[in-house]
Amino acid sequence: MIQQYHSSSPAETESFAADFSKSLHGGEIIAFRGELGQGKTCFVRGLAKGLGCTDDVTSPTFALVNVYNGGRLPLYHFDMYRVSGWEDLYSTGYFDYAEAGGVLAVEWSENIENALPDDVITVTLVQTGETDREITVERRETA
Repeated sequence: MIQQYHSSSPAETESFAADFSKSLHGGEIIAFRGELGQGKTCFVRGLAKGLGCTDDVTSPTFALVNVYNGGRLPLYHFDMYRVSGWEDLYSTGYFDYAEAGGVLAVEWSENIENALPDDVITVTLVQTGETDREITVERRETA
Protein backbone atom coordinates (compact mmCIF):
# COMPACT_ATOMS: atom_id res chain seq x y z
CA MET A 1 0.00 0.00 0.00
CA ILE A 2 1.34 3.42 -0.95
CA GLN A 3 0.09 6.66 0.59
CA GLN A 4 1.19 10.07 -0.66
CA TYR A 5 0.87 13.36 1.17
CA HIS A 6 1.87 16.95 0.46
CA SER A 7 3.12 19.04 3.37
CA SER A 8 3.47 22.81 3.18
CA SER A 9 5.24 23.22 6.52
CA PRO A 10 7.04 21.39 9.32
CA ALA A 11 3.85 21.67 11.39
CA GLU A 12 1.87 19.85 8.66
CA THR A 13 4.54 17.14 8.47
CA GLU A 14 4.34 16.64 12.23
CA SER A 15 0.54 16.56 12.11
CA PHE A 16 0.53 13.95 9.34
CA ALA A 17 3.04 11.83 11.29
CA ALA A 18 0.97 12.12 14.48
CA ASP A 19 -2.10 10.88 12.60
CA PHE A 20 -0.03 8.12 10.99
CA SER A 21 1.17 6.96 14.41
CA LYS A 22 -2.39 5.90 15.26
CA SER A 23 -1.98 2.99 12.83
CA LEU A 24 1.06 1.64 14.69
CA HIS A 25 0.72 -1.30 17.07
CA GLY A 26 4.34 -1.98 18.06
CA GLY A 27 7.04 -3.96 16.35
CA GLU A 28 7.08 -1.76 13.23
CA ILE A 29 10.32 -0.61 11.64
CA ILE A 30 10.01 2.64 9.72
CA ALA A 31 12.83 3.23 7.23
CA PHE A 32 13.30 6.89 6.32
CA ARG A 33 14.62 8.01 2.95
CA GLY A 34 15.54 11.56 2.08
CA GLU A 35 18.50 13.83 1.85
CA LEU A 36 19.74 15.98 4.71
CA GLY A 37 17.17 18.58 5.73
CA GLN A 38 14.15 16.89 4.15
CA GLY A 39 12.19 16.55 7.40
CA LYS A 40 12.98 13.06 8.67
CA THR A 41 13.44 14.18 12.28
CA CYS A 42 10.40 16.43 11.95
CA PHE A 43 8.36 13.38 10.94
CA VAL A 44 9.72 11.43 13.94
CA ARG A 45 8.78 14.36 16.18
CA GLY A 46 5.20 13.98 14.95
CA LEU A 47 5.32 10.21 15.53
CA ALA A 48 6.43 10.81 19.10
CA LYS A 49 3.63 13.31 19.70
CA GLY A 50 1.07 10.95 18.21
CA LEU A 51 2.30 8.12 20.43
CA GLY A 52 2.01 10.37 23.49
CA CYS A 53 5.73 10.82 24.16
CA THR A 54 6.43 14.15 25.81
CA ASP A 55 10.23 14.17 25.46
CA ASP A 56 11.92 16.62 23.09
CA VAL A 57 12.78 14.78 19.88
CA THR A 58 16.20 15.53 18.46
CA SER A 59 18.31 13.99 15.74
CA PRO A 60 20.26 10.99 17.04
CA THR A 61 23.27 11.88 14.88
CA PHE A 62 25.82 11.64 17.67
CA ALA A 63 23.98 9.26 20.01
CA LEU A 64 23.05 6.83 17.18
CA VAL A 65 19.79 6.02 19.02
CA ASN A 66 17.41 8.11 21.10
CA VAL A 67 14.77 6.34 23.18
CA TYR A 68 11.42 8.02 23.83
CA ASN A 69 9.18 6.44 26.46
CA GLY A 70 6.03 7.61 28.17
CA GLY A 71 3.65 7.10 25.28
CA ARG A 72 1.43 4.19 24.35
CA LEU A 73 4.47 2.60 22.63
CA PRO A 74 8.20 3.25 23.07
CA LEU A 75 9.87 4.94 20.11
CA TYR A 76 13.46 4.11 19.18
CA HIS A 77 14.95 6.74 16.86
CA PHE A 78 18.09 5.61 15.02
CA ASP A 79 20.59 7.44 12.83
CA MET A 80 22.46 4.95 10.65
CA TYR A 81 24.49 7.54 8.73
CA ARG A 82 27.83 6.33 10.11
CA VAL A 83 26.95 2.61 10.16
CA SER A 84 29.08 0.86 7.57
CA GLY A 85 28.84 -2.83 8.35
CA TRP A 86 27.26 -5.56 10.43
CA GLU A 87 29.59 -4.97 13.39
CA ASP A 88 28.61 -1.29 13.50
CA LEU A 89 24.95 -2.23 13.23
CA TYR A 90 25.14 -4.74 16.09
CA SER A 91 26.84 -2.13 18.29
CA THR A 92 23.81 0.19 17.97
CA GLY A 93 21.50 -2.34 19.63
CA TYR A 94 19.26 -2.31 16.55
CA PHE A 95 18.36 -6.00 16.74
CA ASP A 96 17.58 -5.85 20.46
CA TYR A 97 15.33 -2.83 19.98
CA ALA A 98 13.64 -4.50 17.00
CA GLU A 99 12.46 -7.26 19.33
CA ALA A 100 11.40 -4.92 22.17
CA GLY A 101 7.85 -4.29 20.87
CA GLY A 102 8.16 -0.57 20.24
CA VAL A 103 8.44 1.40 17.02
CA LEU A 104 11.82 1.84 15.33
CA ALA A 105 12.31 5.01 13.29
CA VAL A 106 15.48 4.58 11.23
CA GLU A 107 17.07 7.55 9.49
CA TRP A 108 19.64 6.82 6.74
CA SER A 109 18.14 3.35 6.49
CA GLU A 110 19.84 2.91 3.10
CA ASN A 111 22.97 2.00 5.08
CA ILE A 112 21.28 -1.05 6.63
CA GLU A 113 19.12 -2.12 3.68
CA ASN A 114 20.01 -5.81 4.13
CA ALA A 115 18.92 -5.74 7.79
CA LEU A 116 15.43 -4.34 7.16
CA PRO A 117 12.51 -6.77 7.45
CA ASP A 118 10.21 -7.64 4.57
CA ASP A 119 7.34 -5.75 6.22
CA VAL A 120 9.31 -2.52 6.67
CA ILE A 121 7.39 0.74 6.33
CA THR A 122 9.32 3.14 4.08
CA VAL A 123 8.80 6.91 4.43
CA THR A 124 10.38 9.01 1.69
CA LEU A 125 10.54 12.80 2.03
CA VAL A 126 11.38 15.01 -0.95
CA GLN A 127 11.65 18.78 -0.85
CA THR A 128 9.46 20.43 -3.50
CA GLY A 129 9.66 24.02 -2.26
CA GLU A 130 11.21 26.03 0.53
CA THR A 131 9.00 24.40 3.17
CA ASP A 132 7.03 22.01 0.94
CA ARG A 133 7.59 18.27 1.06
CA GLU A 134 6.15 15.29 -0.77
CA ILE A 135 5.83 12.40 1.67
CA THR A 136 5.40 8.86 0.42
CA VAL A 137 4.59 6.07 2.86
CA GLU A 138 4.91 2.53 1.54
CA ARG A 139 3.84 -0.48 3.57
CA ARG A 140 5.01 -3.78 2.18
CA GLU A 141 2.70 -6.58 3.11
CA THR A 142 4.11 -9.98 3.85
CA ALA A 143 2.44 -13.22 2.88
